Amino acid sequence: MTPPVVAVLGAINVDLVVSGAPLPKPGETVTGGTFAQHHGGKGGNQATAAARALGDAGRVVMIGAVGDDDLGAAARAALDDEGIDTSWVHVAGSAPTGVALIAVDGDGENQISVAPGANDMIDAAYVVDAFASARPTILLVSLEIPRETAVAATLWCVDHGVRVLLNPAPMRSWSHELLASATWVTPNEHELAALGGVIVEGPALVMETRGEEGAIIHSDPPITVAAPAVHPVDATGAGDCFNGVLAAALVDGLELEQAVRRAVSAAAISVTSSGARDGMPRRADLRRVETTG
Repeated sequence: MTPPVVAVLGAINVDLVVSGAPLPKPGETVTGGTFAQHHGGKGGNQATAAARALGDAGRVVMIGAVGDDDLGAAARAALDDEGIDTSWVHVAGSAPTGVALIAVDGDGENQISVAPGANDMIDAAYVVDAFASARPTILLVSLEIPRETAVAATLWCVDHGVRVLLNPAPMRSWSHELLASATWVTPNEHELAALGGVIVEGPALVMETRGEEGAIIHSDPPITVAAPAVHPVDATGAGDCFNGVLAAALVDGLELEQAVRRAVSAAAISVTSSGARDGMPRRADLRRVETTG
């Protein structure tokens, strides 16, 4: 049998992180933090989480863009090191690699400001060509990309029988346009409210992420999946970890509730380390947790 393919469409950034100081209020300067540089972007993070969770059981294809600069070369190499297929990571000569400025306080809460750079250069035709080549089993898409690209990608999946896992983050004015094409939608509580509450447009099943509380599958009846208790260090990328592991679990053949439980556990593990990707667990880690309870 052909191994399943998780296609991840989204942003690839480099994260510049100051951690340990209080989060600044508008107009305020705070000091006392420590600096670190990490690879990030919702797409890159989700692809990394999916690749680690899937292991040799499938393939992850990253579809995105970086600049023709040192940050872009390093970002692409980091994805290669995870075993991710980067054949469809475009190198844009007219824009720099995306950068995120992240402040993390002592409790692991964060503030993020993003300069998208090359991520705005991912066009619809390029993505359609990537899908025709990669033949994905499932598409995981987030919204740090142009509107027309996200719309074209989800419509292609509908036409070709590919399931769509839509992470409506960051919330965009056009997010509603994608709901009819989605199989599953994974908003946090704020994104869910912006989408109109539990009953969103279209047939998609909503899985609401609730941070340290876990997640709610808004089925009939709803199912609450509690997160294990951990000591949080950095919550950056926890939602991306949840989505990447969920996509991997779904193509791995897990039933939905079991897949969500695996994703919640992975997200909890991820916040115990600094950086968006450093704490993301691997397949063996997740199976060990499930075995030991």
